[in-house]
Amino acid sequence: MKKTFNPEEWAEPQNQPVSQHTPQPKAQTGTPEDDIEIVTQRIEAAHVDITGDYATWRDLGFALSDALGENGRDYYHRISRFYPGYTEKECDSQYDKCLRAHGTGITIKTFFQLAKDAGISVSIPSLPSHPSHTSFRPNGATRQNTTSFSPNEGNEGDGASEGEEEPPLPTFAREIRDLLPEFFRKIVDQSVSEEDADILLLGSLTVISAVLPNVSGIYNKRPVWSNLFLFVTARASSGKGRLSLCKYLIDPIHDRLREINEAEEMEYEQKMQQYQANKKKMNMDKPQEPPLRMLFIPANSSATAVYQVLGDNDGQGIMFETEGDTLANTFSSDYGNYSDGFRKAFHHENISYVRRKDREYVNLKNPRLSCLLTGTPKQVQNLITDAENGLFSRFMFYYLTTSLEWQNVFAKADGGTADNYFKGLGAQFNDFYNVLREVGEITFHLTPAQEDAFNGYFSVVHREYPQLLGDEIIASVRRLGLITFRIAMILSAVRTMDDGSFGTDLECLDDDFNSAMAISKALLQHTARVFKDLPRVGTQRPAGTGQKTVRRQLFLDALPDEFDRQTFIDISSRLGMPLSTAERNIKKWTEEGLLERMDLGQYRKANK
Repeated sequence: MKKTFNPEEWAEPQNQPVSQHTPQPKAQTGTPEDDIEIVTQRIEAAHVDITGDYATWRDLGFALSDALGENGRDYYHRISRFYPGYTEKECDSQYDKCLRAHGTGITIKTFFQLAKDAGISVSIPSLPSHPSHTSFRPNGATRQNTTSFSPNEGNEGDGASEGEEEPPLPTFAREIRDLLPEFFRKIVDQSVSEEDADILLLGSLTVISAVLPNVSGIYNKRPVWSNLFLFVTARASSGKGRLSLCKYLIDPIHDRLREINEAEEMEYEQKMQQYQANKKKMNMDKPQEPPLRMLFIPANSSATAVYQVLGDNDGQGIMFETEGDTLANTFSSDYGNYSDGFRKAFHHENISYVRRKDREYVNLKNPRLSCLLTGTPKQVQNLITDAENGLFSRFMFYYLTTSLEWQNVFAKADGGTADNYFKGLGAQFNDFYNVLREVGEITFHLTPAQEDAFNGYFSVVHREYPQLLGDEIIASVRRLGLITFRIAMILSAVRTMDDGSFGTDLECLDDDFNSAMAISKALLQHTARVFKDLPRVGTQRPAGTGQKTVRRQLFLDALPDEFDRQTFIDISSRLGMPLSTAERNIKKWTEEGLLERMDLGQYRKANK
């Protein structure tokens, strides 16, 4: 699960019997075990992995075995199962070793501290008069809601009253910071907030996705490259302009292409002058125009120009626009409607066009286009007119909220300006890029255990989200699987900067897989937030929409695989959801097959 237990580090007698994992219900008696049970339920509600690396996972076992002995085994399983590579057999084996390793000095305080570090509340109320109002965050953190909680709030309809604050959307970058390759850690370290860390990481992944042309993998029996489409949406002056820093990471590559292009243009002009001067005196072939070399492709270009640039650059390029309307306006024009080619490029499908000037038929094979856009929610709708538009499912969406805090605009940055910092990272990446190109074709792949975890997660959300949001969301869920694979590919490729371990076979490390999955889980909820604002066509959309739908999805995500009535009451109260609404949702999901009723007040998710 983490790595093999080291017998030289912790002495252990051999041939001890292995106890079987038999979950038992815990009685609320006011004992220390009750405190552990309460915090464990909070970990389960948050679906957060607090086990960290192997040493942390081992210490959790020591902490539970020291406090509870054999009774701690069930808690070890309940906490460990959120690790993607969890297996019951390995977890049992590890706990047996912890039970036999006496005198470690690690107490149950370690368990509470690790939970607290992961954003889980470890306070144990004696007898609260009413539930505290905290908003659930799927990545494990909680954010206190500044509005007061009213037990009668939202009793009408599905529990969302007019003017009610939106449930907070998850963040991820700072929480996975220690799992990231060093290059991306340096980027996260420059962030000024959790959301800023997210968009800087996503923006960096997107721009770098455009410059890994020799790294590919097999997904759904087809070759795929790393290219990503990102749209960061927010109201004006929300901080999305910080994404422009990411452009510096690949500016040196673009600048080098432009230098080559200028040199080739000068040579071409000289040859043309010689040709024009001597074409009647000697037999000369007319010089061929050099390719138009560039990395950044202006979004307001004509369709033919975009395709020509892609063709001249071996199918490689990126559109980087800080105003989403630039692309939307181009798509709505007669000369620039390359929307179909744009959609095809996401899947590297062939793009065919005719150059009018030379009456030449051109077929672009395996185009590798990336795209980064920012804009207001209205600009999203200008580009993507409805939920069935195929562009929507091809984008990663990040919904950036507006901070009401004033930033110190005169704060001094360590080592100079943010621009200079990112330019330095760009120079560093340029050196890596030049080395990587010399390696040849690199094939990326997941491990079998990672594939199982990947398929398990997406099989669940692929079934749940359409029932909650409508059939139009299916394409987004499916393509998010491909996007997650591409993110893991980028992380793994860039990680070779850390140790210089270049090779043609690139296997995903668990840290990179876990990071990609954490990003994906957060992006799914951001996508749902943007999705709810798009116009719908047809009649497939469920009756519950908008903010209510987002709240319901947060509620469903927060439920553990198996739970009782008290558990879902506690979780609904954290979300500010009235009990009547929670009960209505549980009943509805049971009727639809999302949940199974095992006994009176006992439920489990249908896939388990």
